[in-house]
Amino acid sequence: MLTPTGELVADVRARGGAACAFNVITVEHAEAIVTGAEAAGCPVILQISENAVRFHHGRLAPIAAAARAVAVAAGVPVALHLDHIESAELLEQAAPNGFGSVMFDASRLPYEENVVATARAAAACHAAGLWVESELGEVGGKDGAHAPGVRTDPAEAAAFVAATGVDALAAAVGSSHAMRERTARLDQDLIVRLREAVGVPLVLHGSSGVPDAELVAAVRAGMVKINIGTALNNAFTGAVRATLDDRPDLIDPRRYLTPARAAMAKTVTAALRLLTPVLYPE
Repeated sequence: MLTPTGELVADVRARGGAACAFNVITVEHAEAIVTGAEAAGCPVILQISENAVRFHHGRLAPIAAAARAVAVAAGVPVALHLDHIESAELLEQAAPNGFGSVMFDASRLPYEENVVATARAAAACHAAGLWVESELGEVGGKDGAHAPGVRTDPAEAAAFVAATGVDALAAAVGSSHAMRERTARLDQDLIVRLREAVGVPLVLHGSSGVPDAELVAAVRAGMVKINIGTALNNAFTGAVRATLDDRPDLIDPRRYLTPARAAMAKTVTAALRLLTPVLYPE
């Protein structure tokens, strides 16, 4: 069932868990994520990034329509989130395409410019009924703004939230995008200080590279939304490789996409059972 992002996050937060958001690149991603969420009996967020839209020839509507259809048919609450959006054109397309939230990313800009751009985007998104996330502190693992080793300052974060009016804040606390090994160590004390300073839900990007114990501790410290992407692709691609290694004669993509989709679903179920309360039993 399609659910507004803000409602989903607030419900899970009230129950002491974290809302898990998984990156969607293809229709198989959306199907696997919802299948995994149904197996766990947990709500889930499907998020589509600007990079994923670029992969789809810059067209949001087709992959958004597919994700929305999967969400509507799901047996658990599913929210749609547009992630790491820098394009004003894409921002305007969020509400018409059924998204309940947007992560507007102006973190490439100097602080003052980030504040101005984010405040403008938040006002426009709120007028369209969207829940708004933004970033401060440069989460590692991407070119340009996302420099490793940077941390979000609590005082600056509080000022940023107050000045922009965002509903959630992605903070840099030690994780990094696109990590293939789970070796990241989070600054748990910083998460506590950020939680106390900002008053809005905190978001952890780059969670695929964080060990389970660190993720659980981060939720207890104050993280409310956990973003996961690379772990899904590791499971999916690993299953494709294993299937084709075993059956190099296969040419029907359904034969290798089916086990890949199942492997991704298992990864989703494991993450949800770890981080999200089981609210909707089978």
